[in-house]
Amino acid sequence: MKSIVVYCGSNAGKRPEYLQLATEVGLAMAKRGINLVYGGGNLGLMRAVADGTLAGGAQVTGIIPNFLAELEVAHQTLTEIHFVDTMHERKAKMVSLSDGVINLPGGYGTLDEMFEILAWAQLKIFHGPVGLLNYNGFYNNLLAHMEVMVEEGFLKPENRDLLIVADNIEELLDKMQAFERKESKLELKNIQREK
Repeated sequence: MKSIVVYCGSNAGKRPEYLQLATEVGLAMAKRGINLVYGGGNLGLMRAVADGTLAGGAQVTGIIPNFLAELEVAHQTLTEIHFVDTMHERKAKMVSLSDGVINLPGGYGTLDEMFEILAWAQLKIFHGPVGLLNYNGFYNNLLAHMEVMVEEGFLKPENRDLLIVADNIEELLDKMQAFERKESKLELKNIQREK
């Protein structure tokens, strides 16, 4: 993996550990030579992961909608920043520049991005690994509900398993780097047709 999108909160959370976590994620990625793609913000965990990645010597690309940039929330010292018109353009651009996705703690926006990329992976639109850093059990209840979705027949076990979960960044990166997407027969036919 050369670059990873990180979805995370634009808030810092109530405990200082969250900012430290985001900084450590950026440093761990940089140590492995992995560049960051993220939402371009200058607040909360978003800023911390960007600053950690830059401090570790890797490149950071931000993608931010113009209306947020006008509110002066764009990070000013990134390697590269792209301005787009809509949130939809932002999400598509972020994913187009990445080889995988990591989800950190966050709110509605983080969950929106995480479930959209999981839906894209389920539909075989996105083929990279999707990781969830379940720091201190932050996502335990969500993961339990995903089991309910499987039990009730709304989510196939193989699609639940598209989400790679770990409680520390080194384990998560190891799992993501070992990830190999199994192509379906339908995908293979489509690939052969394109050739």
